[in-house]
Amino acid sequence: MKSATLARLQAERAAKRPVVLLTRLSDGAQLLWPGDEMPAELVEAAKAALGSEEAGNVTLGDETWFVHPHNPPLRIIVVGAVHIAQAMAPMAAPLGFSMVVVDPRRAFASEERLPGVTLSTDWPDEAMAALAPDARTAVVTLTHDPKLDDPALDAALKSEAFYIGALGSRRTHAKRVARLTELGHSAEAMGRIHAPVGLNIEAITAPEIALSIMAEIVAARRGAALGAVRPIPGVAA
Repeated sequence: MKSATLARLQAERAAKRPVVLLTRLSDGAQLLWPGDEMPAELVEAAKAALGSEEAGNVTLGDETWFVHPHNPPLRIIVVGAVHIAQAMAPMAAPLGFSMVVVDPRRAFASEERLPGVTLSTDWPDEAMAALAPDARTAVVTLTHDPKLDDPALDAALKSEAFYIGALGSRRTHAKRVARLTELGHSAEAMGRIHAPVGLNIEAITAPEIALSIMAEIVAARRGAALGAVRPIPGVAA
């Protein structure tokens, strides 16, 4: 690999941007997507590789290319070390996600309650600034406490997070929308928040709610059609 190509690849990965390295097997010539000019068929192959997260060969005419996607890691940032977070934790890794739980209440955010989970006891605004949610990050707030949930949602709405969810009833969410509106967020931005969080499976217990949340995160990641968008109380359609 040429040093210039390697430097570009490393820069993209350090910035947590999805990038695809395409290598022509006949002579070792390499291209990066996005960035380099290439036939539309190679662009489609690069996009497909990012979506499937699998490397493989693509043959165009008499040329065969090895297409290698480099996706940033999938993450779930959960605000609130509550029972639902405990139930979500063992589901995350098998689905390909690393999970970070943010809660300044050290009695909740403990290794005993959440073994094997990355914990942050910083306040959510500080934690979110350090974690820097990207397009491969889901953010879920679970505390019901505006002092903890609102700063995390404010940061998530300013990020490229592919999923944002917030626990609470429609009435609770209407009050949340009013507070976030005062912070300068638009009705369009509010539409990014899944609230009440999770797919509607009539979940009651913490494990059931955790399952509904994880299912909705996977659906959002895969671009699944989930029906009509939920109306947001207090926000005009």
